[in-house]
Amino acid sequence: MPELISHAADNPEFARVVELRQIRDLSQFAFDISPQPAEAVALAELLGARAVRKLRFSGRLTPVGKGGWDLDAELGATVVQTCVVSLEPVTTRVDERVHRAFLPETASSAEIVVSPDEDDEVEPLGDRIDLGRIAIEALALALPAYPRKAGATLEAGDDDDADRPRPFAALAALREKLDPGDT
Repeated sequence: MPELISHAADNPEFARVVELRQIRDLSQFAFDISPQPAEAVALAELLGARAVRKLRFSGRLTPVGKGGWDLDAELGATVVQTCVVSLEPVTTRVDERVHRAFLPETASSAEIVVSPDEDDEVEPLGDRIDLGRIAIEALALALPAYPRKAGATLEAGDDDDADRPRPFAALAALREKLDPGDT
């Protein structure tokens, strides 16, 4: 069984690289990866989160067409983010299906069919696939951009609005003061 490479210059946080030459004769390559504690800390920093408590990315690579690979996987993660309203911790659970098609640049559309109804991503095929990078991308896309703790609301008070600077009102007053006949 081929070993995954856990160090890559272009992905220092959570690399799990499979060299395609090592699996080219397999009917499928199953994987199940999770970050080590130090990698989870690096992932949290990369994602702008407080913590990545759990992350599991499991699935399989299957050859498709002439030299292509199909990735079908499940991503499960628990991430602690900061609430944009209260700045308190917000725990987000992510459970996503991830599907990618890796196709050689010479593949014709007749060789491999990608359904427009599916949310597939087609990527160019190199000599390796970084499963960790795919997990990071899928997780980053699944996390809420503006996490909000349940019940957290912005409180708008009339007193606060009265004290807020109004730059356009100040500009209008200045314009009137400088040119009172044109208004």
